[in-house]
This record gives sequence, structure tokens and C-alpha cells, in this order.
Amino acid sequence: MDAENHRIYSRARRRFTTSPVAKHGHLDPPKPGEELRVTFIDKEGEEHNFEVARGDNLLDIAQSEDLEMEGACGGSCACSTCHVIVEDEAMYDKMDEPDDDENDMLDLAFGLTETSRLGCQVKMSKDLDGLRVKLPSMTRNLQASDFSGAKKS
Repeated sequence: MDAENHRIYSRARRRFTTSPVAKHGHLDPPKPGEELRVTFIDKEGEEHNFEVARGDNLLDIAQSEDLEMEGACGGSCACSTCHVIVEDEAMYDKMDEPDDDENDMLDLAFGLTETSRLGCQVKMSKDLDGLRVKLPSMTRNLQASDFSGAKKS
């Protein structure tokens, strides 16, 4: 390669960059005095109590604590595998209304109730301190292939 071609080639190359590693399920502990409490009730009825920080969502909390919540879409509101049932209707009423995307996914959830939400969409706040949610007895993980019309044997 002559000097002219080397100069042109060198300018055209992109620099190599990296982005921070995504830490799905990794949560920082709450600051002292700012702890919020959340209780998950698993499929067997066992209660799991945690102190979490403001802004943590239920999917990340469950996964960081090794609870059985799949979150197949990685928390992008594109499945219903992080479906939870809020035990207290008054607590449910303190939450922001689910948006259209969440409602569409909730329609696919197994065991849907009037107080169902997607865990990836529920962020902890002072208003939700003491939140109690049940994990449904099972989940559905529907994929595009489920709607292809192909017969399954």
C-alpha cells in the first residue's frame, strides 16, 4: 500500500468504542433512611420481604433476589412473563395508569386480575412503600411463531 492509499484508508477507519455493560437485575442498595419495602408472595404462598431503593422496578428486584420471574423480553414491555398481582387495591390505585403497551401485554397474561401489572413497569416510590404483590401460578411466553397459523403436532 503506497503512502497516499494508507492516508485515505487510515482516515476512513472508525475508532473502536465501547459502551457500559448493562447490569440487568443489578440494584444498588437503598441509602440509609430511604429504604422502601416490598413483599413478593411466590407461587407456593411464601413471602419474600426486601428493602429497595426508589426507582427500582419489580422485575429487577425479583431477578436480583433470585425469585421466579422470567422477564423474557428483558423489561421492554414486550411480553407478560413479569406479570404480578397487586394485593391491595388502594396500593394499586397509587400507581400510574398502565399505558397502552402494558395493557396489550397484560391481555396475554395468565390469571389476569383487576390489579394486575407488569413488574417491569412498576417502579418503587414513597407512595408504594409496603407494596405486596403475588406472582401468578404460571406465565405465558407467547412468541411470533405462536401466531403463524402453522399446525403444531
